[in-house]
Amino acid sequence: MRTVDRGYPKGRIRREDILTAAVAVYGEAGYHGSSLREVAKRAGITHAGLLYYFPTKEALLAAVLERRDADDAVRLRLNEPPGREVLRHWIALAEYNVANPAIVELYSRLAAEAVAPDHPAHDYFVRHYRIARRSAYESFRVLAERGELRQGVDPAVAALTYMSLSDGLQVQWLTKPDEVDLVGALRHYLDSVLVQPL
Repeated sequence: MRTVDRGYPKGRIRREDILTAAVAVYGEAGYHGSSLREVAKRAGITHAGLLYYFPTKEALLAAVLERRDADDAVRLRLNEPPGREVLRHWIALAEYNVANPAIVELYSRLAAEAVAPDHPAHDYFVRHYRIARRSAYESFRVLAERGELRQGVDPAVAALTYMSLSDGLQVQWLTKPDEVDLVGALRHYLDSVLVQPL
């Protein structure tokens, strides 16, 4: 899918404005309930102006998801070697998400919609979850090899459980933020599988 970025500062700023508007619109109406015209309106440009940067609705969605991944990669420091430090970054990401509910809502809404194989983001989420589970597994495997994982804890099961718990808690937290301690619950789970608390 073609998107335009001429490399000029004004063009980069305009592109970011469009992505920010798209995040807001998708968070409120979901992907299917949104339109490029509404995104353009929120970004303060014409529909034709938006199409210059993102010629299709699918191209805009792809850019939104890519930006989220790039932002998370910086926050998670994905180049860190697997182990306890990666687990600490997960908790830091959860803390960031609690302070930015719009991002969590967008992600949760799109993830639910993308279960359908014909959804434009379906393949993205298949890859996203595969990579996330692999990253989690590598950290738990390394911890097991170092004797830092509790006896009997399977690294693959721990990874799948953590990823499932994280996404499920996000939905419950969005529904009742005053009743669900997202960060505390994730930290509790990690401490329950580690020999020493995180």
